[in-house]
Amino acid sequence: MSKLFVPQNYKNPLDVYRTQKAISFIKRTFQDRLAAALGLKRVSAPLFVTEGSGLNDNLNGTERPVSFDIPAVGENAQVVHSLAKWKRLALKEYNFFVGNGLYTDMNAIRRDEELDNIHSIYVDQWDWEKVITKEDRTLEYLKDTVRKIVGVICDTNELLKIDFPELSVNLSREVACITTSELEEMYPTLTPKEREDAFLKEHKTALIMQIGGKLKNGKPHDGRAPDYDDWALNGDIMFYNEVLGRAFEISSMGIRVDEESLARQLDERGCNERRELPFHKMLLAGELPLTVGGGIGQSRLCMLMMGCAHIGEVQSSVWDKETVEGCKKAGIKLL
Repeated sequence: MSKLFVPQNYKNPLDVYRTQKAISFIKRTFQDRLAAALGLKRVSAPLFVTEGSGLNDNLNGTERPVSFDIPAVGENAQVVHSLAKWKRLALKEYNFFVGNGLYTDMNAIRRDEELDNIHSIYVDQWDWEKVITKEDRTLEYLKDTVRKIVGVICDTNELLKIDFPELSVNLSREVACITTSELEEMYPTLTPKEREDAFLKEHKTALIMQIGGKLKNGKPHDGRAPDYDDWALNGDIMFYNEVLGRAFEISSMGIRVDEESLARQLDERGCNERRELPFHKMLLAGELPLTVGGGIGQSRLCMLMMGCAHIGEVQSSVWDKETVEGCKKAGIKLL
């Protein structure tokens, strides 16, 4: 069943040709400014990893990776869900040092994704990761990093409107920081997504922190794998999307697990079998650098800045028949 939402009186301000030009402008401008703001260098990254490496992002633990065999290698491979773990290993192998990091294009296929205006089975994002010190593993460091990213997003948006005066999206640079437990106390009768919508409607730009661990109601605010973000030191960057009238996640990020938090989160999630995987063994042995990192949605960012109602307006993917027909009827041009 289609979950298509059509905003009242919606019309994309750009035709398809101008849309492609705007997408190119956003991606070039944002990634260059992000690299400068965070001290990042561009690297090449894999589309797939071997099944037994432990490098794939397990997301919520229920999503099935796209898998295939490689006869010439004698192993099975998985298309990455994200590069959350691979990046950390790459920082070690590429000899990055404290204060510097990497970024790359990450493309994924999430076959079990529920499709709607903002979710596609095709995921494209900038994955980034940076080496930090033990003293940097604080919420203040996380907040400071988020403010830099939000600043780059807002700068890019302002430059975009100069070249594309048809666009009129305004984004707030002021980041309201709140934990998921504080959100639960503030809106006890609402679902996690409804809490985000209510908070973002008031504050416009926010960092929702500490995602993954259980709240007072015994459930996590949202799912997080136990083996990359430290659940006490992570967060989602969100903007209020005026077109869709809802909170709009641009980035999931965080300070990564150290030996102690990895062991604790594997216990809590009941995933201790992962301790025997190569990546996890290295991490538990203290052989990987301490890092902060995240993913920033490329299509999500374009969709937000261009005021699009559907992610299919800024990326080419596959949609169910009802969505395709509904978009056509509403004048929403799917690429």
